[in-house]
Amino acid sequence: MGLELRPIRRQDAAELAGLLGQLGYPATEAEVSERLGRWLDDPSSRLTGADDDGVLAGVAALHVMPMLEVDGRLGRLLALVVDERYRSRGLGQTLVTAVEEQARAAGCVRMEVTSSRHRTRTHEFYRLLGYEDVCASSARFVKSLAG
Repeated sequence: MGLELRPIRRQDAAELAGLLGQLGYPATEAEVSERLGRWLDDPSSRLTGADDDGVLAGVAALHVMPMLEVDGRLGRLLALVVDERYRSRGLGQTLVTAVEEQARAAGCVRMEVTSSRHRTRTHEFYRLLGYEDVCASSARFVKSLAG
């Protein structure tokens, strides 16, 4: 594997759409291209890709937010996906480590990630990386603002 971490580019839209589909969020290349336009123009957001000799093998999405209740910023890992052909080789951990380094450099003192309850294997992965499931002590509320 000639793996290189690099920023995601607009021309990655087709491969990124495929990765999002593997994550359970199907999207067309055009939809992803439009989303990339917003992501790549946002100075608080970063998309890191894992490139294997021209093949996008994985991606991690980071968003950095200031916190009001404490000093510092919060880094939120909004998406992490590794192509099924590359899983169980340490690539997910490599992407998370890269995102954590980016978050530290941006002044983050805390990282968070959310994951659907049915993804139990993924939860074990995050635990192994030092993340703690705090759902017993902290509720998460979501409301759709669409339509």
